[in-house]
Formats: sequence, structure tokens, C-alpha cells
Amino acid sequence: MNTGTAYDLVVVGAGIIGLATAYTARQRGLRVAVVERHAQCIGASVRNFGLVAVTGQRRGEHWQRARRARAVWQQVAPQAGIGMLHTGLHLLAQRPEAAHLLEAFLQTEMGESCRLLGTAEAASTLPWLQAGHAVLHSPHECRVESRDALPRLARWLALEQGVSLFWNTPVIGIDLPHIHTSQGVLRANHCVVCPGHDLHTLYPQALAQAGIRLCSLQMLRVKPAQALQRPSAVMSDLSLVRYEGYAELPEAAPLRARLQTEQAAHLQHGVHLIAVPSADGSLLVGDSHVYGEAEAPFGRTELDELILGELHRVLRLPGAQVTERWTGTYASAQEPVFKQRVAPGVALGLVTGGTGASISFAFAEELLQLALDN
Repeated sequence: MNTGTAYDLVVVGAGIIGLATAYTARQRGLRVAVVERHAQCIGASVRNFGLVAVTGQRRGEHWQRARRARAVWQQVAPQAGIGMLHTGLHLLAQRPEAAHLLEAFLQTEMGESCRLLGTAEAASTLPWLQAGHAVLHSPHECRVESRDALPRLARWLALEQGVSLFWNTPVIGIDLPHIHTSQGVLRANHCVVCPGHDLHTLYPQALAQAGIRLCSLQMLRVKPAQALQRPSAVMSDLSLVRYEGYAELPEAAPLRARLQTEQAAHLQHGVHLIAVPSADGSLLVGDSHVYGEAEAPFGRTELDELILGELHRVLRLPGAQVTERWTGTYASAQEPVFKQRVAPGVALGLVTGGTGASISFAFAEELLQLALDN
């Protein structure tokens, strides 16, 4: 570490929010360093879907964040050598209450450019989808393979954008212009702290006062016997009562009541379906949501079975096999993001609703401005 270099901004954390903040700062001509306590990004940013989801995000500011972030992803990905694996979303309405909710959703501004496919059109164009009452098609979603995208983004920022990256370097204190790390002291005028799910190292009191806790989730990789044709992200009725853009509409109440009767265990464990195809034809499938004060390190078979049961209720996947299982975790709170100016020139920010990839570059703009404000 060259402690003699002075930076305009030091970013703590090399997850997607930290890297997006570094990119945003370089676009403004700032000298930037990113400091990461691990040898690589291993947190929520690489353990989830890599889905940039717009449709269904909380109405208003958060939905706008997703729209903005998707636009930046589409600019940055080709420059950084990150492939966009597929675009679009198909959400199967398995119940008439779900179809009615989707019809109401389409009447809102959030339904722009989305449409409902009837059963005949869905059967002819999406043969891998099970029968239902209707299918919502959204053209807005896109996806990256997060395990590959995050290292590529970090490498591009370092080699092509002039960002200094310091790995294996925990930050132990911030007193601008000094950022104290395990490897020495960096100097910077401003700092953005993106701690991910580390709630106890930097500014733990601010995070505790915000009521932030941890959400643990289970994920699987499923290999179909044949790859899906015209692949897209797929969701189901359970997603409609979880994603707030749908769930906060009055028409969600009848669906929620029916699901409470028919799939109570799914609701209890926060299970809903997202299935996204990968380049090798496999599907990333999830997920569950269990909340607590610490990460749940061990997966539970019954939760995997709930997820897989919903997968097969939605997709026709004869001969599919699970090839990989893992757990993830992220910071969670009632609001979808947390941001605070914790000291002059220092902004603290977390995505607290599991939508890091979806809003990354937009939220980064907010955090940078918060740190730069006088």
C-alpha cells in the first residue's frame, strides 16, 4: 500500500455498491481507491441472481432507482467485458387472484411496456412454462452472472479506469483525511462506506439504531435435461406478495389470503421463486428468507424442497438435477436502502432489501453525493 498517495475518495467495500460508487466517482474525475477486507468479493453480490429487476420494485423512488441502474448496467457491462445473459421476465399467474392483481399492476405507471400473455400465446411461445391463468411479460429485466461479473468489473475499474484496489485490507477506523487500515493509513478527502452485511465493524451504532438485521437465504443451481428456449427470468404467485410493487396494491389482498391457506409454509420461510438461466443452460433458483441477528451458515433440506416444489409447479423440467447448493446473506430492514452521513465527508450506505444488483449504480450516485455535500 502506497500511503503517500492522496485520494479524493476512498470506498470501503468491493461489493456491487462499492464498485458502482467507485465507477460513479471516476466518471466525475475523482481519484478513487477501493479497500476490501477479503481477497475477493464473497458476499451477497456474488451469492445471488445477478438479476437487474425493475418490474415489481417498490413504487416511487426505488422503482426509479432500478430503471436508472439498468441503464448504467447496459452501458458499463460491454465496456467491462461482462455478458448480458438474457433480458426480460415472465411471471406465471397460477391463480385467478394473481391474474387480477397483474391486470391492476398494468394500470399503474410501473406496468409501462409490460403486457399479459393469454394461455394460448404462452403455451405456444413458452413451452417450458406450466399452464396458468396468464403470464406477465416485462421487457425491462436483464441479468449478469454475478460470480463472473464482479471480478470483471473490479478488474476493469483497476486496469481501465484508474481505480486503486486494495484487497485483504480491513478498514479499522476513519478520521478524515485518514482512513486507518490493517496495511497502513490512506489519505482522502471523502469516504463512502459500503459494509454489506458486516454490521459491527464500522459505525455499528448507526446501523443498530436503524434496526438493520441479517437475512439468510438458500440458493440452488439446477441443470435441466434440455436448456430452455428463449430464456428469461421467471417468477410466480409467491413473488407477487413479496415484491412491493405488486404486494402494496389493494388487489394483492385476495391473493395473499389464498396463499396463506395453500402455501403457508412458503410464506412462513419467505420462499418465493426466481429462476434465471445461465450461459451453460443451468438455472439459478431461489430463494428463502430467514431473519436474525447472525447469518445462518447451514442450509435446511426442507427449505430447498419448498423452493424446488415451486420451481416444478412453474416450469416443465423433466430430468432436472440439482448440481450446486449454497447459502447467502444480506442486511435487511423495513426500508429498501439505508444511507446516512455519519461524519463530515463520510457516507454510510447499505441496500437493505436484497436488491443490490438492481439498484446498484443509482444508489451509488446518491451515496457519492452524500459524501461530497458540504
